[in-house]
Amino acid sequence: QVQLVESGGGLVQAGGSLRLSCAASGRTFSSYAMGWFRQAPGKEREFVAAISRSGGSTLYADSVKGRFTISRDNAKNTVYLQMNSLKPEDTAVYYCAADASSIPTMRPRSYDYWGQGTQVTVSS
Repeated sequence: QVQLVESGGGLVQAGGSLRLSCAASGRTFSSYAMGWFRQAPGKEREFVAAISRSGGSTLYADSVKGRFTISRDNAKNTVYLQMNSLKPEDTAVYYCAADASSIPTMRPRSYDYWGQGTQVTVSS
């Protein structure tokens, strides 16, 4: 099993950038595909990005493609989400998740472990 802790959230103006980090405990980080999801108040949790175990393949939601970049450093047990050109509609709590599957997926139900989340607020 793995425990996940997100960091890097905060308040930023539209057009700005943030980098989120997700630190994993345990020695089997490289065994998991990793994903980022977000949830705004009163709305369903939605997929943002995912990355394979080795980092060789990535998957993005259409709403963030070209603006966000997911990456991982297995030596540091950390996955990142670089967010550029932020928009007010990006405002949400962002969650890191780990998936024991060998294939990255956009479906929340496929993920086995979840972090506590970090708040991202983008002002107009």
